[in-house]
Amino acid sequence: MPQVLVLTNSPVDEAVLPALELLSHSVRQIPAEPARLVNAPDYDIVVVDGRTDLAGAKSLCRLLRATGQEAPLLLVVTEGGMSAVSGDWGIDDVLLATAGPAETDARLRLAVARRESDEPTRVQASGITIDEQSYSAKLHGKPLDLTYKEFQLLHFLATHPSRVFTREQLLSEVWGYDYFGGTRTVDVHVRRLRAKLGDADQIIGTVRNVGYRFNVYDDDALVGSR
Repeated sequence: MPQVLVLTNSPVDEAVLPALELLSHSVRQIPAEPARLVNAPDYDIVVVDGRTDLAGAKSLCRLLRATGQEAPLLLVVTEGGMSAVSGDWGIDDVLLATAGPAETDARLRLAVARRESDEPTRVQASGITIDEQSYSAKLHGKPLDLTYKEFQLLHFLATHPSRVFTREQLLSEVWGYDYFGGTRTVDVHVRRLRAKLGDADQIIGTVRNVGYRFNVYDDDALVGSR
């Protein structure tokens, strides 16, 4: 169950979202101040109380997002405040204070699931770290200066470790079916990619008369092979 942190300036004994009291979620309530999050208990989702101060809630939500708050952010409002909420508030969802337990539980779970699916995906293997969202790659923490196609080639091979691909397969998967160049371009890009990997060039392995594969090593093996 997600751990819920409620930000409100209402009295501690006042339930911002009464339905939460009927669910099994762990709920903690602290004053609606960004600075209080620094020492806040562990949480998976943040609920902001906007029932009585919509302007303050809007500013708080925007500030939380601007300062790097990554947890799902839900806003609780009255029915009258619902019409004032818009997409630029930085929230993941909005709930009426009168929402029932079933709706509240569903919205909490879905908000967490959406946030997790939106997280940047990283591939890590053989000392290589690939960030799919920023189209960047690092070797032992040091950035690799790759062209877009070099990145795509490395990414494709790394996401299929130890599997051998022919030049024709790589041409189709990385360059696309509508690419009219020959398979030699695959060899050229592999050669350039290996050059940029330096002493770790053996990560891109050659299977004679077949094609290429991404070799999986632990970091100690790579260091020892230099």
